[in-house]
Amino acid sequence: MFDVFPDFVSGLWIAIQPVNLLYAFLGVLIGTLIGVLPGLGPVATVAMLLPVTFYLPPIAALIMLAGIYYGAQYGGSTTAILVNLPGENSSVVTCLDGYKLARQGRAGPALAVAALGSLFAGVCATFVIALFAPPLAEVALLFGPAEYFSLMVVGLIAAVVLAQGSLVSALGMIVLGLLLSMIGTDVNSGAQRITLGIPELNDGVGFVPLAMGIFAIGDIIKNLENPETRSVMAKIGSLWPTKDDFRRCVPAVLRGTALGSVLGLLPGGGAMLSAFAAYTLEKKLSKTPERFGNGAIEGVAAPESANNAGAQTSFIPLLTLGIPANPVIALIAGAMIIHGIQPGPQVMAKNPDLFWGLIASMLVGNAMLVVINLPLIGLWVSLLKVPYRLFFPAIMVFCCIGVYSLNNSVFEVGLLLVFGAMGYGLLKWGCEPAPLLLAFVLGPLMEENLRRAMLLSRGDPMTFVERPISAGLLVVAALLLALVLFPAFKRTRETAFQENP
Repeated sequence: MFDVFPDFVSGLWIAIQPVNLLYAFLGVLIGTLIGVLPGLGPVATVAMLLPVTFYLPPIAALIMLAGIYYGAQYGGSTTAILVNLPGENSSVVTCLDGYKLARQGRAGPALAVAALGSLFAGVCATFVIALFAPPLAEVALLFGPAEYFSLMVVGLIAAVVLAQGSLVSALGMIVLGLLLSMIGTDVNSGAQRITLGIPELNDGVGFVPLAMGIFAIGDIIKNLENPETRSVMAKIGSLWPTKDDFRRCVPAVLRGTALGSVLGLLPGGGAMLSAFAAYTLEKKLSKTPERFGNGAIEGVAAPESANNAGAQTSFIPLLTLGIPANPVIALIAGAMIIHGIQPGPQVMAKNPDLFWGLIASMLVGNAMLVVINLPLIGLWVSLLKVPYRLFFPAIMVFCCIGVYSLNNSVFEVGLLLVFGAMGYGLLKWGCEPAPLLLAFVLGPLMEENLRRAMLLSRGDPMTFVERPISAGLLVVAALLLALVLFPAFKRTRETAFQENP
């Protein structure tokens, strides 16, 4: 297992090349800004920046997109602590104790603990990826079409189980995403499917208009409904935590890092689920649980460590199995495909520079986060004074220009607006759009592997249960479906995804 370190060192050499350092810096800087601004998350930002990355080298593009993702998890803690505004869903938990600490004049230690915890978790998660991704990629080489199809079924069902909102709406999003992925010309028969007689749809629905419309435009319209509220920023004070703070935080950071590293592997899990789970675990283990919600420093350390670790280990399923674990990773998978790189076990063999360069860049990016962000806390908070009515029109223009620049197609700009209206409608109806994007990305791969498996078995569907790995994966899928029928799990699931736990 430790023979991966020479490869990791070579990846580190790639990551510290000036051009890659520049894009890592831009990624974490933009990610922190996105995390600071409530309502504009990493999904919308990565979707908006996809057109820009098409003109970059693949390694630089993926390093920047990854930096945006884990940078946003870090940036959300700043305003959560100082002004009680979670810039990210995963930062909702940080508000509970972080803002109370700020009101007690201890915003500095809370910010420092969040930064150091995130740095430690990021470094650990980077080595977890470096150690465990290569063995998993070797196991994935044993997979055939039947195993890949069953694995994708497990991924979609897990996304349903872990999605916010009702299970019925999550299932509906999966079906809608699969239907959208089928639009276009069937590669085997040449027949047109669900094109409605529109010639521009013969090549299918573009990934970028769909992602930017549903997430970026939909979020913008939804956020414009909300009244603009600002809290009074608390005094930051000294940044250095006390010895008692360190004593309480060290075990919380360790547990949060371990929990986040595991939960980041789950489809639909990642940063948000890791943060909620870490906070709940710390509260249950504490001898004084009444402190939580009233300024417990470990109530900041655990979720901030967990969300950063979860954000980074969610790259493992993508790089080893080709399965995106959450919407941001699905967008990054789309960027890889557009650059001609098929996510999955072949990435390490065919593109070792990209594989190890991306992993090593996370180590560099996490160090950058701490160095550039603590001095810029005042600047980030001052950005909250920019009114939504001035900020979001610029994003709308950027989205339209980005989509048009791909194929010089006005039709795709129209699709962007249609999907934006759809995304707004889904949010209004309480439907989580994340499973839709996962299904859209996995749909063509599922169809391809289903057809291959049926062709190799001469049309015998029993091939999916006769092959041991495929059968085991289908059993896991069945257990996940059975799990949601238990009332206790259903109540736990609903509690876990409350916005104010």
